[in-house]
Amino acid sequence: MSLVPDKGLRIERRFTRAGTDVYSAFEFVKRKIDIRAATGDSVKEQIVVEVPVGWSATAVEILAQKYFRKTGVPQADGSFGGETSVRQVVHRMALAWRSWGARYGYFRSAETAEAFYDESVYMLLSQMAAPNSPQWFNTGLFEAYGIAGPPQGHWYVDPNSGEVHSATSAYEHPQPHACFILSVKDDLVNPGGIMDLILREARLFKYGSGSGTNYSALRSDREKLSGGGFSSGVLSFLKVGDAAAGAVRSGGTTRRAAKMVQLDIDHPEIRQFIRWKAAEEEKAAVLVNAGYSATMEGEAYRTVSGQYSNNSVRITDEFMNALRNNTTWSLIARTSGEVIEEVNARLLWDEIADAAWSCGDPGVQFDTVINNWNTCAADGRIRASNPCAEYMFLDDTACNLASLNLARFVNAMTGNFDIESFVHACRIWSIVLDVSVQAAQYPSPEVALRSFSYRTLGVGFTNLGAVIMRNGWAYDSDPARKFAAAVAALLTGAAYRTSAEMAQFLGPFSRYEANKIDMLRIIGLHQYHVRKEVQSAINSGENRTKAVTPIATIIKKAEDVWDEVMAAGIIHGFRNAQVSVIAPTGTIGLLMDCDTTGIEPEYALLKIKKMVEGATRQLYNRQVVSALRVLNYTPDQIDAFITLLLNEGAQKAVGSLHEKDSAVFACSSDGGIAVAGHLQMMAAVQPFISGAISKTVNFPNTASRQEVASCFLLAWQLGLKSITVYRNGSKLSQPLLESSKHQAVENQEGVFNCQECG
Repeated sequence: MSLVPDKGLRIERRFTRAGTDVYSAFEFVKRKIDIRAATGDSVKEQIVVEVPVGWSATAVEILAQKYFRKTGVPQADGSFGGETSVRQVVHRMALAWRSWGARYGYFRSAETAEAFYDESVYMLLSQMAAPNSPQWFNTGLFEAYGIAGPPQGHWYVDPNSGEVHSATSAYEHPQPHACFILSVKDDLVNPGGIMDLILREARLFKYGSGSGTNYSALRSDREKLSGGGFSSGVLSFLKVGDAAAGAVRSGGTTRRAAKMVQLDIDHPEIRQFIRWKAAEEEKAAVLVNAGYSATMEGEAYRTVSGQYSNNSVRITDEFMNALRNNTTWSLIARTSGEVIEEVNARLLWDEIADAAWSCGDPGVQFDTVINNWNTCAADGRIRASNPCAEYMFLDDTACNLASLNLARFVNAMTGNFDIESFVHACRIWSIVLDVSVQAAQYPSPEVALRSFSYRTLGVGFTNLGAVIMRNGWAYDSDPARKFAAAVAALLTGAAYRTSAEMAQFLGPFSRYEANKIDMLRIIGLHQYHVRKEVQSAINSGENRTKAVTPIATIIKKAEDVWDEVMAAGIIHGFRNAQVSVIAPTGTIGLLMDCDTTGIEPEYALLKIKKMVEGATRQLYNRQVVSALRVLNYTPDQIDAFITLLLNEGAQKAVGSLHEKDSAVFACSSDGGIAVAGHLQMMAAVQPFISGAISKTVNFPNTASRQEVASCFLLAWQLGLKSITVYRNGSKLSQPLLESSKHQAVENQEGVFNCQECG
């Protein structure tokens, strides 16, 4: 161990006790689980899985299907097999984090390192928090089992020398990062070029991560090559990359790889890019009508391109001004900088909305506001995002994520939010993510060095919609937005305070001094918005020193934390250029038994969940009963509501309530939440998040193209960084459906590919 007495971090024990086995705090049970083929058609084997008593069948199946290591694990009889207990998975991850932290001087003492291990384990087993999927796939295999694996062309940075080295194995330096942004040059075969990008992406996809790239540097099909001919264009290479992604099982599991492709609004091929996936959807429809399967694995969708990427158009304020003034917009040659074509801005805007209405793609990313919040602007512009669009930073960097389950910080009896436990959790997981940067490997020397130089982290929250419902608030309401804003402010403040604390002992990120002015400017901008929220609480009659509501208490605590952030940051700098995102948390949300994901409201009160192995489960939001109690319904009335919900569906059940309470149970699938309600929730939270918010606005099938266009416009007006939309039924392969009883039917794919974020 490289412990540094009196110079390392202290770790408070909040959930555990020194000298007491952390695993003894949980009662474990064993359950039989069928492990099925990727298609779900046949049972490959049946295993017995050990988990804490409170874990649902869904969480157990996620663990067994996706996160258990299937080979190379030492067994009691001396043979090698797979993991069968959550203890094994949690131990190997926490063991690695503790080992890395001790090795690189994070902890003040051996007792501190042990406290860090115990607190991490407790939060994982109690479903309070979870890191992104690649941590579950890869972390600790070497430390716990000695699994090294052959090298795959990755690179890592020696923390002591700062030098980049080629990895000699697959897992000694694992790939714990979920989100990557990779650059691409206007070059076919040389390092950093198009084919090299496909290779770098494959290294990421193999271990469960996703990547995003802005392809705007590539010349269009109207520009000449050095040999005299014309380029085949961006779209041709996007199709090649999409096919390559579709051939890789992400992390070796059932889901295909995920990527984001982006193009600037002034690229000469922007119109073809906008229509790409909509046109492919039309082809798929022809094949489905001819009798081919409409599933993602079926012949129709395997035949068409664009199915393994999320597409986004990067839009500047200059374009939005051209749209507002109804003027033309210039498309610029990448090789010469000349104007190739003038297009009416309204035409481009309408084509974006039409394509998104048709198939969900493209989304929009607002380049100007993104770069207004760039903490490292001295080193370049933010040009791209990860597949789910919550990580936005400089090219050739990576981010690893962890999400906190907000419901686990709410007292089941009183509904009070446990502020101090939440702050403690933000600190622990900021440390987890930073030590992961120390030990990680990356797909190229450039990505290794730049990721190490900026050390971007992604602490976030999930299950917000369920907590809002549990408190008896409508998702589209001022109390819900104020609560979300206060929690986000507290989360990012606690993470940045931890970042400044780590900088005191370990030093700031290596590019901090070069970007100090912008870094402190953004910290000040966050702090300014926190003070605005505090002032809003004062103006609404909430006493700032003696809070009359949990919301006022949370935002007052956040203000105090941000004061400490600024004071410590000025003295010590920051260990991390970014610290927070709001990820979609689909898979890890299920693992934590969340009722809702990320920042989303409930999709539907009653769901039929199609599991990967073929079984189905009927689920209803576990916060419904708590919400009805908060709203003063009697036990008999609550029982009657649940009976109606299970037998007659959500519409009948909610219709039985007082009219004033129906908004509390509004869901995105039934159109009960207005588009503005989704966007205003994002706008309330965005000023307190380092990165961005992964969010899809769901529209009913009857929504018009103009409604989609209006959604995009309002997102820009509210200062959001990005937004995607999805109109119900617009894709034949849609995984989220509704039955005749308004039951949401879903599988584990999600409308967009987001496994790497969880």
